[in-house]
Amino acid sequence: MKKLIQFVFHRLFIVVLLLIIQIYIIFLMLNEFNQYYVYFDIITAFLAMLAVLSIVNDRSNPGYKIAWIILILVVPIFGVLFYMMFGGKELGRATQSRLQKIRLQSLNQMKQNRKVMEELKEENIDAYHQAKYIEDYGLTPIYNHSESLYFESGEKYFHQLVKELKQAKHYIFLEYFIIQEGIMWNTILEILKEKVKKGVDVRIIYDDLGCIMTLPYKYDKKLESYGIKCAIFNPFVPILSSRFNNRDHRKITVIDGHTAFTGGINLADEYINAYPKYGHWKDTGILIKGEAVWNFTVMFLTIWDSIKKENSSFNKYKAEVYQEKEIFNDGYIQPYMDSPFDNETVGESIYLNLINKAKKYIYITTPYLVIDNEMVTAICLAAKSGIDVKIITPHIPDKHYVHAVTRSYYNTLLESGVEIYEYTDGFIHAKSFLVDGLYGTVGTVNLDYRSLYLHFECGVWMYKTSSLKDLKKDFLKTLQISELVSIEKCRNRKWYHRFILAVMRIFAPLM
Repeated sequence: MKKLIQFVFHRLFIVVLLLIIQIYIIFLMLNEFNQYYVYFDIITAFLAMLAVLSIVNDRSNPGYKIAWIILILVVPIFGVLFYMMFGGKELGRATQSRLQKIRLQSLNQMKQNRKVMEELKEENIDAYHQAKYIEDYGLTPIYNHSESLYFESGEKYFHQLVKELKQAKHYIFLEYFIIQEGIMWNTILEILKEKVKKGVDVRIIYDDLGCIMTLPYKYDKKLESYGIKCAIFNPFVPILSSRFNNRDHRKITVIDGHTAFTGGINLADEYINAYPKYGHWKDTGILIKGEAVWNFTVMFLTIWDSIKKENSSFNKYKAEVYQEKEIFNDGYIQPYMDSPFDNETVGESIYLNLINKAKKYIYITTPYLVIDNEMVTAICLAAKSGIDVKIITPHIPDKHYVHAVTRSYYNTLLESGVEIYEYTDGFIHAKSFLVDGLYGTVGTVNLDYRSLYLHFECGVWMYKTSSLKDLKKDFLKTLQISELVSIEKCRNRKWYHRFILAVMRIFAPLM
């Protein structure tokens, strides 16, 4: 009874109930119009035509357009209504105005050292072209005076994170999609509370929808009572609107300007296998030290200023202000960000560039494989050209419908010579690309439409860093506990199973 009462009064239950009421009201309104069916039908057809014209002329991905157009053709009334409510990716004029300021602010704060780019150009023209793209469209410079450390598990990531947090002297910035009370977060929170007492500036950004089931309502007030500054990204309210398509999916920690963490790991116990949720949770992360951390510092502060409507003094957070130890040159490191509002799919373009640069092999790990035609074509062409393409996906899914769509892509890829493995120990949440042992990226960007087109994301692109060797070693080790998917198994699916997957694949961009 206690659990039932808690569920009924949980914020999510109330939100869902209010959304259902809104949908029911829409049904009632539509039912009232039945007596004016002829006029209503004409108006609906006109609105459907306008919606389709809007979709066709939009700059969205073709797969996203097709899904909406089919929905509107099949159920015109609801298709048009749902498109009006959920089809866009608008956060509102005021928010978009602030985000435009973020873009300009980022441009002003992150200036590229031209000498570094010239040196890279002389060393490897392919690497230079990739870095130039990220600089111009990801708005982040590349560095050659930074270090990186790769983590093959959430447990190792957590151990190092705790160690670094304890050494913080000036400020700690945390930005995460999911935070959940438990062993991992409670350990971190105790450190943060102690640091606040010592005068350390501690700030936290968390995504409201990402934490709707994991944190109590108004948890930000609790954190602020400890002296921890807190901002909630895009607070979720029970109104049918497209503004909730866009989430802050980034995972960033910045400590004193000289140390940063990112990767697939959120601050919740399943990420460190404190309890088995979907078998063994396989995840990865990366630690950056040195000049390249500045990119993450600017990423955090620009979002912080946008939410809190503040104007931070960026210069006092630079790495050189607090960096005590000398940082060694460990290849080229370029942390990058991706926004759904700049009409540039930075995350996907980086992946495509990596695929197109490959000469020997491409190793990919991803929890979801819900990809557009451009990505399918690039991967298949690489395999057909004799490049060794291996992809690891989960065997135990966290979302069954997404995993079903993931498997719907297997046949096309396998026929082109791609090798697909499923991680049999459990769920793999890592998002990484490795090409020829020279290039790679670790970050938050999934291979699905939401991550590539609708969310705020981040990652680290690397060239000739020592961490890439560790990434390769971990990938090959993971292959040993993964099952190779056979093309015969894909071909032998029942006809109705293939039909269901085909329908799901059409609407995958809307999932």
